[in-house]
Amino acid sequence: MAWHIMHALALKLGIPTSSSYEDEFPANDRLDFAFFLQLTPEMAEDISNYERVCFVDAHTGDVPQPVRLIDVQSEFQRSPFTHHLTAQSLSSMCETIYGKKPEAVLLSVRGYRFGFERELSVETGALVEEAVQLIVEWLER
Repeated sequence: MAWHIMHALALKLGIPTSSSYEDEFPANDRLDFAFFLQLTPEMAEDISNYERVCFVDAHTGDVPQPVRLIDVQSEFQRSPFTHHLTAQSLSSMCETIYGKKPEAVLLSVRGYRFGFERELSVETGALVEEAVQLIVEWLER
């Protein structure tokens, strides 16, 4: 889902985009794009070099709104899962290790099917435009 939103955002802003998951987004002078399936501690160094970062993730309906953009606060969160790192924890690591953190937001979009597919469900696909608009508004602040 995140790749689809990044792709739609690049198209909306007239930025060159990749045509598949396997390709990196082409470099441009406006925004950097990075697509990862999960967050890792090593990313703290990378994000410490930015003024602003937008994380994009799917939720399963546990969030009342189908599309939501919230500020990310630095807070280390323990997880019972060994391979689960939240944007809040990554932000906390960035601040603790590098003494700085970017302004960060988390865009959470309702997912409806979580199989091993690359295409979005019709329901989630219908939310992409709203998600992109929220990011554009955040970038313009």
